[in-house]
Amino acid sequence: MEAEEHWYEASLEPRKLYELIDDPQARAVGMLRVIDESGEDYLFPEQLFVRITLPESLEKQLSEVA
Repeated sequence: MEAEEHWYEASLEPRKLYELIDDPQARAVGMLRVIDESGEDYLFPEQLFVRITLPESLEKQLSEVA
């Protein structure tokens, strides 16, 4: 979930859920690989986001429509 408004406004919407791509190298330097509004994946600073845990049933529903 995107937590802060910053200069990423064209790529991210506040309080929206975003899909993450596992990227250990990015995490090692404090970044997350996120699929943004364009549908492409980009690196963003980890502190812009709040990680949330979704119920398994909701996670499944979201993955089916994504």
